[in-house]
Amino acid sequence: MSMLGIDFGGSGIKGAPVDLGTGEFMAERLRIDTPRPASPRAVAPVLAEIAGHFGGDGPIGVTYPGVVVDGVTLSAANVDKEWIGTDAEALFAEATGRPVTVLNDADAAGIAEMRLGAGRGRTGTVVVLTLGTGIGSALFTDGVLVRNTEFGHLELRGEEAEARAAARVRKEQDLTWEEWAHRLNAYLAHLEMLLSPKLVILGGGVSRKADRFVPLLEGLRTEVVPAALHNHAGIVGAAMAADAAHTAVTEVRPAGAW
Repeated sequence: MSMLGIDFGGSGIKGAPVDLGTGEFMAERLRIDTPRPASPRAVAPVLAEIAGHFGGDGPIGVTYPGVVVDGVTLSAANVDKEWIGTDAEALFAEATGRPVTVLNDADAAGIAEMRLGAGRGRTGTVVVLTLGTGIGSALFTDGVLVRNTEFGHLELRGEEAEARAAARVRKEQDLTWEEWAHRLNAYLAHLEMLLSPKLVILGGGVSRKADRFVPLLEGLRTEVVPAALHNHAGIVGAAMAADAAHTAVTEVRPAGAW
């Protein structure tokens, strides 16, 4: 069975139909640059274009780079402030003409990694981080998702952690891999102190270059591994969330379980 997943990010909006059993894309991914400004009125037509490109009339899963509660977006760290208080599910459903499930982008990536990726079969506390324009986070305890954690906004050395250690910062400040790994190491040590996780999974596009920075991390008790699904995890998790929401109409699921 396949489901369409769309990942709304700070630099691009990407979508593909996903095989829910394997996480593989059933067609080549379509990517469109995120509009500037990334307002609801500008983004909705892009979602409709991606949905129209792949066709169909079934449910769609869509990620959002911020807090989402009951389909309403409540924060806007890296997109237009008009998103705060927007009923994104209603907006996207109207634009696409299809049922839509919206969730935090890092939560979506975490769902995919826990079901099919580096977190598969792992128990205890697991943290999934998406390193990109900002730092997204997903927290799991024995496989159950704690939604909208937003650990990228923790204060670290007088500023938000993502302002120091996001993948975007490495490029913008022309940091070496060693310099950036040092900053990431400090952030992970802070998370370790707060959460004592058994496992941290590092995702986002930079996870494809994990060999450049993961070996430089030191002094951590926690096991740290790159995401198995890399930057595809958001699309895969969005599709899984849409399937879960659609299935919930006829099947009772434990709250937060995936």
